[in-house]
Amino acid sequence: MSYSFVEEVLHRLEQTGEVSSRRMFGGVGIFHAGLMFALIADNELYLKADQKSVHFFEQADCPPFSYSKANGKVFKMSYYLAPESFFEELDETILWSKRAQDAALRAPRRPVKNK
Repeated sequence: MSYSFVEEVLHRLEQTGEVSSRRMFGGVGIFHAGLMFALIADNELYLKADQKSVHFFEQADCPPFSYSKANGKVFKMSYYLAPESFFEELDETILWSKRAQDAALRAPRRPVKNK
């Protein structure tokens, strides 16, 4: 993973509001208001999508993040590759970030287990 790419992404996202990051599973999770709305894996940025926003990613030909288990089974997640425009214009960074943050807000929450 290229730390300069992570820094570039975080710098762009910080211009859209308060964000934090955490290393996870060989990548980086990016959070806003405690909710993960983006991830960096293999030097690519993926943004959270749901039924209300996935069509924007599909129209932009942005594939979903997927990974393979040892048994060869492929899993697709609800994160899609950020379009090139995300990196070209601040207005686009804000637009796509907002879509991803909104999808994270709409996502069902897992109940917190009491210890």
